[in-house]
Amino acid sequence: MNNTRIFKTSFASVYPYYLQKAEKKGRTKAEVNTIIFWLTGYDEQTLQHQLDKKSDFETFFAQAPHINSNVSKITGVICGYRVEEIENELMQKIRYLDKLVDELAKGKSMEKILRK
Repeated sequence: MNNTRIFKTSFASVYPYYLQKAEKKGRTKAEVNTIIFWLTGYDEQTLQHQLDKKSDFETFFAQAPHINSNVSKITGVICGYRVEEIENELMQKIRYLDKLVDELAKGKSMEKILRK
């Protein structure tokens, strides 16, 4: 998994796809944002700031207030890779987010998604 082009991709350009994936399955923007807040420590205002700045994924995660301490509980396969085995830290964070949005779209409860 050495496709690092995603690192320089604007988070704001991918965010609508997260929303679209969730909303197609009857989930909400608020739920997607809750997942992002849980994972990164951003809040509504700081997330909007990152979207407005069109920060790339590298900057988005580098400036995240704090990565949730329960990320190690996120396991499974996304895009053909086990998230817990991804060696590149940034790629792993990106895939964590992908996995959480995927779980939301598959109908999992927020309690299970947020590893409570």
